[in-house]
Amino acid sequence: MKKKIAIAFCIILIVLSVMYAIKSYKENKIREYKDEQISTEIVNESQDTSINSIDGNLTLNKILSKPNNVILTGIPEHRLVTIYRTNKLISNDEVDATSSRYTTEYDEDGNEYEVSERYVPGIQILYGYNLLNLAHYNLKTEKLVYFFGKPALIKTLYYPSYTQDSIEKIPVIRNYFLVSVYDEDTNKDKFINRKDLRKFYYYDINAETRNSLLPKYYSAARSQYDSKNDVLYIFAKNDANKNGQIDKNEPLKIFWIDLKNPILAKRLF
Repeated sequence: MKKKIAIAFCIILIVLSVMYAIKSYKENKIREYKDEQISTEIVNESQDTSINSIDGNLTLNKILSKPNNVILTGIPEHRLVTIYRTNKLISNDEVDATSSRYTTEYDEDGNEYEVSERYVPGIQILYGYNLLNLAHYNLKTEKLVYFFGKPALIKTLYYPSYTQDSIEKIPVIRNYFLVSVYDEDTNKDKFINRKDLRKFYYYDINAETRNSLLPKYYSAARSQYDSKNDVLYIFAKNDANKNGQIDKNEPLKIFWIDLKNPILAKRLF
């Protein structure tokens, strides 16, 4: 009898431990989700907002930002500056723009997949968390250009690799940037976050010309590199009901871009 009571007690402890672990995991996910969002409430014009501005162009509320690192691109005169929200600034060791390590990513359905920061020849990848903006600086012309006119949530930056790469022993040099980002409150809930549509942009090497690679009402989910054709597949969900967010059953489509000249995405599936 005592043995049965002991076993029952152990089972109850295990069940309670599992329930607590699940609760803690969900709370951490909710906390992380709430951390990475931007309020779109407009600040009162009479309020002093100089400390909250990026290049003096404040359009979002209560965002303190700070430059964190200089990214060395493969084209010597072109450098990028990462701009993070200061209350969630991660250390320089964590934002190592020249490293090549594997990172776990998730698509819009929460499915996990692993990608390398150097899985595309000639391109390095930086994953953002509270990365609000990027500034491009040309060391020859001494000109500074911001990628976005107002703070956004940059998910992924593809930039020319600092070290020389090749495809089948032929040197490859990329002269552009690709960015996936949440830059608009598409679902009109007064926040820019992962509930909004994730855009995918091409920028020329001076960050002065920008093209949207996905059609309107599409949200980027993930990408895949095809080494034999040097193309990038972009998996994107279609906001079929046009409510500004991706719902669970909305269709997944596939586009592709030629990485030799990625200014146009073509529908594959």
